[in-house]
Amino acid sequence: MKNLLRTSAVLALAGLLASCASVIGPRQIELPLTKLQASMDKRFPISNRVLEVIDIQLNRPQLSLAGGNGRVGVSLDAAVSSPFTRQSWRGSLAMSGRPYVDAARNAVLMAEPRVDRFAIDGVDDARQRQLASAANVLMNKVVADVAVYNFRPEDLRYAGVQFVPTRLQTTATSLIVTVEPVK
Repeated sequence: MKNLLRTSAVLALAGLLASCASVIGPRQIELPLTKLQASMDKRFPISNRVLEVIDIQLNRPQLSLAGGNGRVGVSLDAAVSSPFTRQSWRGSLAMSGRPYVDAARNAVLMAEPRVDRFAIDGVDDARQRQLASAANVLMNKVVADVAVYNFRPEDLRYAGVQFVPTRLQTTATSLIVTVEPVK
């Protein structure tokens, strides 16, 4: 009789937990700009060779959020050099992209990257345009590989239920990520 009561209690508890999991719906996770900035800081500096003729190093990312247009902006310090001429230049780059949730990677990435501003000190306009073209090529590669934020496993678990990120909203101070229970 004792075993029957114990088994019944365990089954009732398991049923209760299972029913709780089915009633837990979507929830939101706020990722404030400071948290996003700390995540980006860990991923830089980035060095890349573009078109086998220009080396670009990007560092000191500064994130900005634009709630109205739904884009994330990144300003970076840039160092550009050519392995052929042994010249180097310094400047800055500002780019933006549309944040999206990649559920397979449990990360926030950027799509539709564009270089908004690319300024290299002491370079004439013709070379500036060439370098800007190279920067656009680089941004497509960098943006595909660098996550704005990676979710930790505990971020996506609540009350014993596993969640998956599904939607994202941009505000002036944070990204709001909607997560839903895994079905």
